[in-house]
Amino acid sequence: MASKGSGWRTFERDGFEILVGKGAKENDQLTFRVAAPQDLWLHASGYAGSHVVIRNPERLADVPREVLECAAQLAAYHSKAREARGKIDVHVCRAADVRKPRGFPPGKVELRRWDSVKVYPRNPFPDDPA
Repeated sequence: MASKGSGWRTFERDGFEILVGKGAKENDQLTFRVAAPQDLWLHASGYAGSHVVIRNPERLADVPREVLECAAQLAAYHSKAREARGKIDVHVCRAADVRKPRGFPPGKVELRRWDSVKVYPRNPFPDDPA
């Protein structure tokens, strides 16, 4: 279920907290002030959309696949790819690998290294009005 009231929405899947930014400025705050270096960061590749963070306080090398796919679906759903019919690429990296070069507008970032997962842009929390 989602929690509201801040600049991001909060979801929970299998004990992992998933945070979804609501706008460009909130994405920057989520990515650079809230996310810890070991947290995972996700974003729909090639589309404007929310930054998504999977909190990883235990510093696990790998989060469960179900959690990763859930967060990737949220990233795709909360992007301009929402109406896409097929699967889309979602970039995944550690928050420590996200940087913001000087002069970039709010919400725009560069990644040092990343992996990608392909998911359908759907809301994995159907009871959430998104």
